[in-house]
Amino acid sequence: MIGRPPVACEGRIGRGDTVDNSGQSRSGGGGAGDRRQPGDRPERPRESGGGILMGRPFGVPVYVAPSWFLVAALITWVFGGQLDRVLPELGRARYLVSLFFAVAFYASVLVHELAHTVAALRFKLPVRRIQLQFFGGVSEIEKETETPGREFVLAFVGPLLSLVLAGLFYLGMLVVEPGTVPGVLLAGLMISNLLVAAFNLLPGLPLDGGRMLRAVVWKISGKPMTGTVAAAWIGRALAVAVLVGLPLLARAGGIGASGDSLGGLDSLTDALLAAILAAIIWTGAGNSLRMARLRERLPGLSARALTRRAVPVQAATPLSEALRRAGEAGARALVVVDGQGNPTALVREAAVVGVPEHRRPWVAVSALAQDLKDGMRVSADLSGEELLDTLRATPATEYLVVEATGEVYGVLATTDVERAFVAAMARTPS
Repeated sequence: MIGRPPVACEGRIGRGDTVDNSGQSRSGGGGAGDRRQPGDRPERPRESGGGILMGRPFGVPVYVAPSWFLVAALITWVFGGQLDRVLPELGRARYLVSLFFAVAFYASVLVHELAHTVAALRFKLPVRRIQLQFFGGVSEIEKETETPGREFVLAFVGPLLSLVLAGLFYLGMLVVEPGTVPGVLLAGLMISNLLVAAFNLLPGLPLDGGRMLRAVVWKISGKPMTGTVAAAWIGRALAVAVLVGLPLLARAGGIGASGDSLGGLDSLTDALLAAILAAIIWTGAGNSLRMARLRERLPGLSARALTRRAVPVQAATPLSEALRRAGEAGARALVVVDGQGNPTALVREAAVVGVPEHRRPWVAVSALAQDLKDGMRVSADLSGEELLDTLRATPATEYLVVEATGEVYGVLATTDVERAFVAAMARTPS
């Protein structure tokens, strides 16, 4: 399943925090252990991961969430019970075989997610990570595709690989003896991959089938938002259908009612499973809709509109004098310039606030400034996702905003961008 973080995953620009799909922020660094001194160049925040790092195929980190161990134990117990009926001679060794099945099944899920990842990389879309979790896996792709055709391909390759794996396991069944450990394992993996493909092909967000439906509606209507709305509401309908239909099927003997069926579960367990699946689908559909609506508002995040007016000052200028000049000019930022008037540094607002008023005549602005580094000059014409991506590439508290001609337009403060981003999220309905 493809899962996309919201626009500009590091929603709190330059501070290493991330905004998850619920709109809540999660710290990604820069806490009590941050040893950077004022004026140092901020480091790129490290990826928190959200689990155990298993490797980096194609350069993309793969994490196993702690919840995986719970579902692995559940699969081991359930499949072990089935093996006891099919191969009673295994004894307690059946649980070792069941654990192997659980690992092999999630290896198949990883192949499914790697298909999404490879397709995304081919389309030059950055992939943040792959995470294996309680109900399968998710590939976090940071940007939207540019065309509905690419969206369709990106979504379809996952279920396609699951179907290919199911076919390979079926071919393996033909060359092993039925009723043996290899035969039972291959049969279980074949069925599991068929179920993964079928489930992900359901036409509702956040499932792969929902993204395929979104691509089709996008192609027909010419509007990606129309496709998102249609697929999201169908996803919510699917959530209700799962919540009501799964327990009814179980009660009717379709799922888990027979002791001979794989994963025989009582009605209470079926209802709980249905509730969890429905919640995941409903929440994912709602998040997809919310973030699509947020993207519609992002063009309002304009560097030109958010930039503060700035006044140039020499490095040796006392802070009190610099603030006096800024007040007269109606400016809210200070740019340190050299003898030729070229900007060399930005005075940090947080550092200014930290200087008591009675000491300001004795403190030079250079002591409170951050030298301009690569990436701290941004174009006044940037807006939306392009602006956020540019700021994420070089985390800082202030940026020098320049015109296409190179003329200084002003200073862009991270706090102003954050405030505008949060305001846009608050205006976005669920």
